[in-house]
Amino acid sequence: ELHTAPPPRPQPARSPPENRAKAHAMEEAGKANGLKVNTALPVAGPPSVHGYLSPDKTALLAKARRFSLSADLPEDDPLSPAFLSSRAEIGYIHNKPKLPAEIQKVLDQHEADGFTLEQLVAEQPGLTYDDFLMLPGHIYFSPQDVNTHTRITRNIRLRCPFVSSPMDTVSESAVAIAMALMGGIGIVHYNNAIEEQAAMVRAVKRFKNGFITTPCTMGPDATVGDIRAIKAEKGFSGIPITDTGKIGGTLLGMVCTRDIDFTGDDHLSVGDVMTPSSKLITAKEGCSLTEANEIMKSSKKGKLPIVNAENHLVALISRTDLLKHRDYPLSSVDKRSKQLLCGAAVGTRESDRDRVAALAAEHVDVIVIDSAQGDSTFQAEMIVWIKSNFPTIEVVGGNVVTSRQAAHLITAGCDGLRVGMGVGSICTTQEVMACGRPQAMSVFQVARFARQFGIPCIADGGIRTPGHIVKALSLGASCVMMGSMLAGSHESPGEWFYRDGQRMKKYRGMGSKEAMDKGSSTRYLMNSKETIRVEQGVSGAVVDKGSLYQFLPHLHMCLRQALQDIGMKSLEELHLGNKDGSVRFEKRTTAAQAEGRVHTVQHVQGSTYRS
Repeated sequence: ELHTAPPPRPQPARSPPENRAKAHAMEEAGKANGLKVNTALPVAGPPSVHGYLSPDKTALLAKARRFSLSADLPEDDPLSPAFLSSRAEIGYIHNKPKLPAEIQKVLDQHEADGFTLEQLVAEQPGLTYDDFLMLPGHIYFSPQDVNTHTRITRNIRLRCPFVSSPMDTVSESAVAIAMALMGGIGIVHYNNAIEEQAAMVRAVKRFKNGFITTPCTMGPDATVGDIRAIKAEKGFSGIPITDTGKIGGTLLGMVCTRDIDFTGDDHLSVGDVMTPSSKLITAKEGCSLTEANEIMKSSKKGKLPIVNAENHLVALISRTDLLKHRDYPLSSVDKRSKQLLCGAAVGTRESDRDRVAALAAEHVDVIVIDSAQGDSTFQAEMIVWIKSNFPTIEVVGGNVVTSRQAAHLITAGCDGLRVGMGVGSICTTQEVMACGRPQAMSVFQVARFARQFGIPCIADGGIRTPGHIVKALSLGASCVMMGSMLAGSHESPGEWFYRDGQRMKKYRGMGSKEAMDKGSSTRYLMNSKETIRVEQGVSGAVVDKGSLYQFLPHLHMCLRQALQDIGMKSLEELHLGNKDGSVRFEKRTTAAQAEGRVHTVQHVQGSTYRS
């Protein structure tokens, strides 16, 4: 089960010499990039920066940040330096083939193939995804054995490193549900009213449940017509009836579809058609979810009320949620509620604080602060405010492309970083603003820096093929954020239209004129009343990609097979292999890029994954 990790257990006190050594290590880690590190031990609050934190908020924020530096991570966390001490158990080392002495001697004297990651970056300034390949490694496992578990923030883990981009033609509730069911997470866009975004998050959170603690209930004075209205609006009709009409009241019975199917009188009382509580199968308060599911399986019921000793309704379990758990074993869910994980984007305006409060009320798991250029006082202050007022919500800052930008947001207290500027398929920032950075170089530099502080990085932008996903992860990213790769799916927003015989959907950048007219100009720190707006994106269309329920498993298998070819059994091994030089890279010339694509073939049918 994937979930927001609980606060760590208290650490035993360390001796003063160990404390001094650790404090010195922390200072050295941030000194090169101008990051002032708080060396108070044990786990301290975030470093204070003038204008970012007031003294009265520091204690609150310290509680929210479970890990301040990588040195505070558990030893079994891949981002912890102590994890490297178990190198003998790492697959690509333990399963390395043994060569005869004479062959090994010649191989050692032979020039090593390719480059290490650091050598590649030094050889190729302005590195992009198309500029390099990874050399194959030794295969000793099948693609099904590859572990793609990763982290999107300090404390939220995913089984699949896929994240949907918060764009109004990409990520709404349907896409967020599909992403979470397939092991990733969706980030709902904010180019809408607060109520609309909150409703989208609510739809995701209520799609799958464990114990439903806020079920739809009715009182004994309700009618059959009321039940049918609920079914038409919400799509279900298994409704508990209590004496108060609310959760916590005495359970009187249940009304299901079969109770009203052949009832023609909508004015008939539910008391005349419901199954009374004396005939219901129930579970007692305090039972585990596993025990409750077993009761539901054996009784073959669609709904299972949970009652206390006084027969008061305290929760409900649905068979449909049990089926979803069976059909989608990779689902990203919260351990406590069993609800799907969901993220949402916000801006940095004062009004966005009301948006955050509304999203928190819907139990959003991740807030992504959406700015084209994230290194601003406005974003730092927003991070501090969110972590002070909603300490259980994880915050992803960005976008950033340099180590110094990352340092400022880490100092403010973010739990993850979004990396990329001007590299999206519909983004024109680099052309219009002459500002940004080639994406591969951005991911490498920021991830290498952030890793020292236990901060995962999301590679955002420039993903056009499954190979780009693998390359972004190989450069140090923990997840990849996709826009154009998901646009045009059945679950993405928008209406279908036909052009040149192809079914298409509209896809636009959040810096395009259309998106700005709807409100996205705040993403670029513009006043909504500005008469002159500088567009940093375009509008276009993408071809039908089919359903994400088929597309995402295809991408996931592409990732697994790629890691198999590289000889790395997990994303953790991939990152460790980069660190010790086991993963090797090769530069690609323009001719090499042409050679690696389809060529000398006529009438090639387009691949289903290429955007």
